[in-house]
Amino acid sequence: MIKPSILTLAIGLALATPTLSFAAPTLSSLEARLAAMEARLQQAENRAANAETRASRAEKDVARLQAQTARQNEAATLSARSAAADFPASSYSASGSAQTGSASVAGSAVAGSATAANAQPAQTASAAPVESKPSFADGFEFHGYARSGLIMNDSAAGTQSGPYLTPAGETGGAVGRLGNENNTYVELNFEHKQQLANGATTRFKAMLADGQKDYNDWTGSTSELNIRQAFVELGNLPDFSGPFSHSTLWAGKRFDRDNFDIHWLDSDVVFLAGTGGGIYDVQWNEGLKSSFSLYGRNFGDIEAIDNTIQNYIVTTNNFAGPFQLMLSGLRAKDNDERVNTARQNDNAGDTGLHAMLALHNDSFWGLREGQAKTAVLYGRGLGAEVKGIGSDGNLTQQAETWRLASYGVTPLSDRWSFAPAVLAQSSSDRYAAGDHYRWATLNARLIQEINPSFALAYEGSYQYMDLDPQGYKDRQAVSGSFWKLTFAPTFKVADIGDFFTRPEIRLFATWMDWNSSLDRYASDDSFGSTGFSAGGEWNFGVQMETWF
Repeated sequence: MIKPSILTLAIGLALATPTLSFAAPTLSSLEARLAAMEARLQQAENRAANAETRASRAEKDVARLQAQTARQNEAATLSARSAAADFPASSYSASGSAQTGSASVAGSAVAGSATAANAQPAQTASAAPVESKPSFADGFEFHGYARSGLIMNDSAAGTQSGPYLTPAGETGGAVGRLGNENNTYVELNFEHKQQLANGATTRFKAMLADGQKDYNDWTGSTSELNIRQAFVELGNLPDFSGPFSHSTLWAGKRFDRDNFDIHWLDSDVVFLAGTGGGIYDVQWNEGLKSSFSLYGRNFGDIEAIDNTIQNYIVTTNNFAGPFQLMLSGLRAKDNDERVNTARQNDNAGDTGLHAMLALHNDSFWGLREGQAKTAVLYGRGLGAEVKGIGSDGNLTQQAETWRLASYGVTPLSDRWSFAPAVLAQSSSDRYAAGDHYRWATLNARLIQEINPSFALAYEGSYQYMDLDPQGYKDRQAVSGSFWKLTFAPTFKVADIGDFFTRPEIRLFATWMDWNSSLDRYASDDSFGSTGFSAGGEWNFGVQMETWF
């Protein structure tokens, strides 16, 4: 018989053993689960920390953008208020649409739009808010002109060239540029335009230009880099009405909008430029409008007085249908103290007048399709430099000049185009009593299309001159003729039949000759210089030209 104490112990062990074997794996599983949960909690904490960091950065970015926007809005508001203050509602100036200058002869390229759409409105008593109005045409534009090439004679040596290389060139007698240029000249035009919600427009233009005859790639020591234009136009000002409702105000340094030229001669018909201000397109009625301007130019110092001579030019340009009447008055105080050394010394003038009557045809002188322009110009005193108004401070008070310019362009067929030009001038008492400068140029260019990428250009020029400077600058009296013929195979990719499309790359051969009497006109001009005298000269070269 088993003792009770032993039996009790046995039963207790039997009952405890399975319980202990079951409890052990349950504790181990709980520990593993707790460890996994702890790891997941740690990962969640890391993700939360990263999210908090990103949120903080985003808040800083938002704050920075809000501050930048606030500054832009404040600047736009100040600019608008400044514009309203400069042109108050009581002003009797005029407004109008912006026009491009003469340098953009071949068109324009819109380079994008960037307006201050969030600008705050500037309030005035009588004007609508002037916050910016988004428009595809608003923003920045880039235009340009360039030509570059080299030229050599038939001995592969340097030679003389240029549209003004004849003795008559000193007074504007151009003979044609095709196959007759060796320089690099570049104009870069930067513009910004915008239209405001009240309809007003603004335009800013700056032109950077450089001319160079050196063939090297680095020409800093001989550069002529210059800001030739920097001006602002304001148009469609809302408070202007009547004749002024479509006018344009401007101020700054510029080429006058209504200049025009004979491009293939490289000669302006009229060129007015300087620093000043004015108003374009005062519309008197449907067929008559006028422009008014004041330009300033400098003639430089003279020994007789301690003063820099400044020339002021007041001009009105009037348009009636195809006709243009331009009138200018000039005044340069104390310029009459300037002495021109000649056979009989003469003093320069201090006043002058200038006039031009022009006809702008929308056909080839009414004969066929195309275009043509004709102008008669007259000047006296300081206005006797009739092409570059106000640019010559040595003209005498008695100086008198007449000039005729006429040119046209027409397609002769689907493969031929023709561009003739006539330019003539007679000037007397120009720099000295009794002097005279008379010359006439006949020029024509023919273009023959060979295929859509290649054409042949032909140009001929004839110039007669009769010059008697009366010893001014030691020039001699001469008379005689000059001839030039050029053949230029031309590559282009635009509409090859259009006379004014660019870019072009030209090869050229030019022959020129002149009467030997012209070689003695001056010791410092092209004619009669070493290796360049009458008897026939050949020049060869390559050139590119472009504008956009």
